This record gives sequence, structure tokens and C-alpha cells, in this order.
Amino acid sequence: MKKLGIVAGGGGLPAEIADRCRRTGRPYFVIRLRGFADEGTADHPSADIGIAELGKVFKTLRAKHCVAVCFVGTVARPDFGKLKPDLRGVAALPSIIAAARKGDDALLRAVLDEFRKEGFEIEGAHEAARSMTLPLGRLGAVSPGDGHGEDIQRALTAARAIGRLDIGQGAVVCDGLVLAVEAQEGTDAMLRRVRELPEAIRGGPGRARGVLAKAPKPIQATEVDMPTIGVATVRAAAQAGLAGIVGEAGRLLVVDREETVAMADDLGLFILGVETKAE
Repeated sequence: MKKLGIVAGGGGLPAEIADRCRRTGRPYFVIRLRGFADEGTADHPSADIGIAELGKVFKTLRAKHCVAVCFVGTVARPDFGKLKPDLRGVAALPSIIAAARKGDDALLRAVLDEFRKEGFEIEGAHEAARSMTLPLGRLGAVSPGDGHGEDIQRALTAARAIGRLDIGQGAVVCDGLVLAVEAQEGTDAMLRRVRELPEAIRGGPGRARGVLAKAPKPIQATEVDMPTIGVATVRAAAQAGLAGIVGEAGRLLVVDREETVAMADDLGLFILGVETKAE
């Protein structure tokens, strides 16, 4: 079994994948990105390393005999002028900065290329933890109603459209009207914006309406940036008056699955996996 190096940013997903490795007996080691990684990975075999210290990252992964590398967790786009790279980081920065000007996806691909140059295999979070991906069909006890079909399709269309432009992964639609699309602020912040809209065009207490859709960008490096939902997403969707959440089966990660599904059931939200649409 290939030893996995987990390059951990923020959020609960890195710890969940590390926990899964521990349970299943897969050998692993965590690179905790300094300033981003949460405490959830602190009790795992790990080292804290700066985001631009590529040489130290590569040396540590080799010393721990890691063959595959999984990038997981949230990492904000850095201020490149304030980074403190080591010599290997200095060598990589020009190409990474040039790629960053072309968008987030190009930036991520440039980072992946540096790891591949060093001989590491890249393993997506959806590959490292297949049980965490959204299945086809309903997840939980709540099903979409007859009136939700149009919003589901329009929200997915909007999410895929902004993905083609490398803008974001999510969109909210209510009664056919696109209420919001996700950009750099992230899904939870987008849902807070929806919550502030007039209730005349969105759902509210006792009258949930509308759908959140999340989909990978068609050009996206899903090895490092798979769409994700969790407890916070469900809570924010309910507060925004939405009726449900939809994503592509096998291409959306559900963090803290049991808690997320339980909360959706309690709040009366559906979570639905649909087939991937060929682009």
C-alpha cells in the first residue's frame, strides 16, 4: 500500500482523511501548512512547514517514504511578496506566480507540476477517501419535491458555466432566478449574501425554496480542489431559506458525513447526487 503524504490546509477534511488512513491501516504522514492547518491534524504524525518551503516539504515527504501526495483543505491565495521561500521554493515561484495570473486552476496545476517533477504521484481527496463522495441519488431522508427539478437543473447549469470561466464552483437558484454565484468568497459567504436578499425572491422560515448546486470546474484540477459541503454548508443553506443542495455524484465531497446528513434531515433539506454531464 502506497504511503500517503497529506498536505493539509484548513477545515475538517484533512483530519477526516488522516483519521481514515489510521482506521484502515494505510501508512501516511501529514504536512501541516503553517498558518492554514487546523488543530484537527495535530495529533497525527506530522510536521509544520511554511507554504513556500518546497524543499523542506519534499525532503520531509521522502524521509517519511511517502509515494503519493494528497492536497486537501482550504488555503487562501497568498501574498507572494510576503512569502519566505527556501531555495527550492525560490526556483519554483516564477512559474507559480505566472500561472496565478491566469486563475486559480492554473495556479493549482503549477503547484502539482512541481510535485510531479520530484517524482510524487498526486492522489485526489476523492480517491483517498472514496466513501466521502456524494453518491447518486438522495443522501439522507429528505427528497426533492416535484417543483424543485427546474431549479436543480438551472443551478447546475449556472455552476458549470462559472466553472468554465474559472470563477467558482457554486450557484443558488430560486424559482428559476439565479440569486448568487460563488467567486473568491467561498460557498458559506455566498449563502450569507443570499440570506440578506428580500424574502420575496428567496425562501424563508416555513417556506423553503431554491437550490444550491456545486460542480467542479471543467478545466479544474480535481486532485486538489474538489467541491466540498459539510455541516456549515447545510446550516448556511437552511438560513438562506433553501430547500436543498445538489452536486455531481462522485465529484463532490461530503465532510463529516453523518453529522451533515443528520443536520440536513433535521432541517428538512435534501442532498442530491446527479449524474455528471459530459462537457
